[in-house]
Amino acid sequence: MRFLVLGSAAGGGLPQWNCLCENCRLAYANSPRIQRRSQASLAVSADGENWMVLSATPDLRQQILDNPALHPKAAPRHSPIKAVFAPNGDIDNIAGLLVMREMQPFTFFATEAVMAHTRGGVFGVLNADLVARRTVKLEQSIDTGLGFSITPFVTPGKAPLYTEAADEADIELGAEGENTVGLEMAWGGKRFYYMPSCARMTDALRKRLDGADVVFFDGTTFEDDEMIRLGLSRKTAWRMGHMAMNGDKGSIRALSGLAIRRRVFIHINNSNPALLCDSPERARVEASGWEISFDGMAIDMAEVS
Repeated sequence: MRFLVLGSAAGGGLPQWNCLCENCRLAYANSPRIQRRSQASLAVSADGENWMVLSATPDLRQQILDNPALHPKAAPRHSPIKAVFAPNGDIDNIAGLLVMREMQPFTFFATEAVMAHTRGGVFGVLNADLVARRTVKLEQSIDTGLGFSITPFVTPGKAPLYTEAADEADIELGAEGENTVGLEMAWGGKRFYYMPSCARMTDALRKRLDGADVVFFDGTTFEDDEMIRLGLSRKTAWRMGHMAMNGDKGSIRALSGLAIRRRVFIHINNSNPALLCDSPERARVEASGWEISFDGMAIDMAEVS
């Protein structure tokens, strides 16, 4: 089983096109202290030849160009990408489907709540004769046809921003349903998880993740109020549907004590100080047994001990 991080940043990437926070300023200047990043996406393969993309981001075309494993091979029209799975309906999880409109067959997996966002409008450019849509149900194992299975499961989150209620009081935060799911991949008796969005940890999630071989987990902010303190937003991580890394309710503490072989943060916001290789926040993350993912990061199960 092979994993290839196509993108490691949260929505907007790093540097973000309209941001000059300290991290973005350093990224624009090509500082060695920080790596540029595209929006979070993971490619998965059981054989190294046929791939599934988890989260089709607006950066998908460049991500394909940057990763030779996903280049066309041996035919005028070909792609190693055989399937896409969108764990939620946010723009940075489905907009990349529009990059895949050039008459290439693939299978698109999503829950009904997410699938509904891609059935009409501009997504009509996806040729129904070539793109097979498979609506999935929670807690049902799916044979992907690629040598591994996937089981979608509930992670607390919220509806996509573009579908939020106009009244703030009507927005349900930490909701559990089909709008935000985690993905459990099974191969050779091993378990792997992709969870780019998770608003809070539950006992059920802790139990599920215990004993996992690799977990790619929501690393959006380091502190819950990080973007407010930096003057970048009025929203906390919780309000955006994410857990912070640090703090009493943060993911570092929430997942401590679990037998996870490799725990990797993905979907990391441009504001997060842990992106700086020499920051105390990065040191804290690594001392806790976590890794900060980066674009092009590869994990082969032969290397996981």
